[in-house]
Amino acid sequence: MLKHLSRCSSLRLRNTKLTPSCIRWNSQIAETDDIHRIPPQLNLKYYAENADAIARNMTLRNYETDCALRVKELYSQRNQLQEKAEILTRERDTMNQQIRTAVTKESRQPYIAQAKHWKDQLRQVQDQLVRLESELINQALLIPNDTHTQVPIGPESNARLVKTIGTPRLSTAETPLADHVELAERLDMVDFEQASLVTGSKFYYLKNYGAWLEFALIQYAMHKAAAKGFSPVLAPDMVRTSIAYGCGFQPRKKEASQIYDVSTPSTHASAPKLCLVGTAEIPLAGMFAKKLYKEQELPKKIVGFSHAFRAEAGHGSAEERGLYRVHQFSKVELFTVTTPGQSEAMLQELQDLQEDLFKDLGLCFRVLDMPTEELGASAYRKYDIEAWMPGKNGWGEISSTSNCTDYQTRRLDVRYLKNEFQENEGAKDVRVPWHIKEKFVDYCHTLNGTAMAVPRVIIALLETHQNADGTINVPLALRKWIPGEPSILK
Repeated sequence: MLKHLSRCSSLRLRNTKLTPSCIRWNSQIAETDDIHRIPPQLNLKYYAENADAIARNMTLRNYETDCALRVKELYSQRNQLQEKAEILTRERDTMNQQIRTAVTKESRQPYIAQAKHWKDQLRQVQDQLVRLESELINQALLIPNDTHTQVPIGPESNARLVKTIGTPRLSTAETPLADHVELAERLDMVDFEQASLVTGSKFYYLKNYGAWLEFALIQYAMHKAAAKGFSPVLAPDMVRTSIAYGCGFQPRKKEASQIYDVSTPSTHASAPKLCLVGTAEIPLAGMFAKKLYKEQELPKKIVGFSHAFRAEAGHGSAEERGLYRVHQFSKVELFTVTTPGQSEAMLQELQDLQEDLFKDLGLCFRVLDMPTEELGASAYRKYDIEAWMPGKNGWGEISSTSNCTDYQTRRLDVRYLKNEFQENEGAKDVRVPWHIKEKFVDYCHTLNGTAMAVPRVIIALLETHQNADGTINVPLALRKWIPGEPSILK
């Protein structure tokens, strides 16, 4: 049964069938450590028929391409096995019919033996199908999203500059600028040494004005997004690993996972496999899993807060010291669910909101159209915002926004009912069979964008608004969230 929002109560839709181009996860091949895994609904026929084009796209994105070609091979094998299963089923049914029509017990015996033979053959083929479908889907899940035709090709250095807002503040011999570590430690805002003792490297304590700055940035981002129609959400910091993978955060082949797994006690062997989220995008996407919406209910816009956990924390260079790349940080995330026709405009809406956020903080930043090798598995197109960080005399990423099209919704089963169905005469009858309604159902698109990655924005704020005496000018937009509403931190 496909659940949907109470607002859709006028439509009683039962998910009893899928179009031939899609396949549902077979419960027999679901992972044993996650009994509630959502069946991915991948267009395997499309993958098989366009394997060469998909492989070229994967090459541009710096992916190994063997899975695309393997899907084509497995899809053909599956079709052959399905045809064989259909033949065996017909033979078995024929024998069963002969058994039912036989007059005597003796005359039934040859048919019974033959029926058993076809039944055993059919069971063997069905077992092969289960194993083959498992590998087929697992290989298909490794294929990334398609890529927008205007995305630059190549590595990060090929990113296209869209715009620069503000003027970089430069350190000179006459007016040297300190980096955020020196500034924050001088103001007793951060403690790396004790955090390293308590937890490990790349962890930190934010304290005094450091703590208040974090709270201020979170409140500021949440209120700014709410004013633009985004509903606030406090998201869990843990999710089922299958949800994270469904969002495109599974590791690539031959790469170590950057996800922190959460172990469960041995007494809870049936508990699902959990992980710490790398971004609120994951639990926010999960809010929409297995949902069916009316078209007029879209777009859905939410702004969520969670902590983010990243196992990878850079290469330890001077440019990445301090708060720049850490294992845990606070993050405010924008997330939207749209129709396919709405997603391009929504991508621009997210960009506009992000730019507005950072303009009011007085930061100098630039917007980049990111190239193919910088796109995550789910991203069809991605824009990054990099702030000028005087302490490193360079740019540092503080935000990104991506259009993921239907990549995540096919894996999390998020769909919508087109307006045409409700305009159709048959829509007035709730008894309309699902296969009729299904013609009017399509997969939603999802988009996400960073509203506030707190540590990196603190870096940009401290280094951009520092004074010669080591004090920090506080942007007007943040003052009301800090006790005493200070204009200067000292």
